[in-house]
Amino acid sequence: MNVFFVGRKSGRVKQFDLRHPVVVAAAVFLVLGIVGGAFSVGVDLGARHGAAGPINELGNWSAAVLRQQAQIEDVKRVLQEKVNALAMRVGQMNANVIRVNALGKRLTRMANLNDGEFDFGNPPALGGSEGGSDGQPAQIPNLTAMVDDLQTQLSSREQQLGVLENMILTRELNKQVYPEGRPVQDGWISSYFGRRADPFTGYSAVHKGLDFAGPEGTKVSSVAAGLVTFAGDRSGFGQMVEINHGNGLATRYCHNEKVLVKQGQMIRKGQEVALMGSTGRSTGPHLHFEVLKNGTQVDPLRFIGEDR
Repeated sequence: MNVFFVGRKSGRVKQFDLRHPVVVAAAVFLVLGIVGGAFSVGVDLGARHGAAGPINELGNWSAAVLRQQAQIEDVKRVLQEKVNALAMRVGQMNANVIRVNALGKRLTRMANLNDGEFDFGNPPALGGSEGGSDGQPAQIPNLTAMVDDLQTQLSSREQQLGVLENMILTRELNKQVYPEGRPVQDGWISSYFGRRADPFTGYSAVHKGLDFAGPEGTKVSSVAAGLVTFAGDRSGFGQMVEINHGNGLATRYCHNEKVLVKQGQMIRKGQEVALMGSTGRSTGPHLHFEVLKNGTQVDPLRFIGEDR
């Protein structure tokens, strides 16, 4: 096969034989060059664009992992702070339990209670039927369980202390309102409760109290706390003070020179209520002291702690 070329300027005609070995070789090298160049360009473009996707995705994964690791560290730090605060709370509650137990033991001794009646060293006794076999297996103790256990102990101790406090207050109140002791610190018993010869008539009569003889103006004190129900002059008793102590008990302080309290006034145990005198039906300065139980006079000796 021949190819003819005609020159523009010279007009000459040139002929090439395409089957000539030199032409064929040149054509082959040209085609190979074009194909090789295209292949090289394709490989380069593929390396640039085709491999960029996995590389970018791998980089995104690495960044995500780093962010998650940072978040995990933050969570661990916050959790550790909460654990530390909870552990501190457990320690404080445990210290409170120790203090409450010590206080309970002291109060128990102060109240002279029998051993075991309020045992602050051991948990209170519990009981009851087991409701089937639905219980959960025991697990390793954790801080939450420790807090719950300490809270239960504190609640139990608070209930015990509340009952103990009420008992002590009741005993103290009963002690304060119960007539006990002498109404005068100075003086002596000049006449006892019971039958005797009347000092004015000489006839046998019942003396319904105790007489304490002493100097005029001697201080007279209440033997118990209570409410003044009478303060003033009463026939036969002279200047008298009567105090109601509750529980059916009352006391009277008679023949006084002067009354120091008023009717309706609250009186504490040991408070001065009068000054000894010789008013009313009296032969000389003394205090006539009576104790009444449900309105009837009883022997005051059993209350003041003295024998005949």
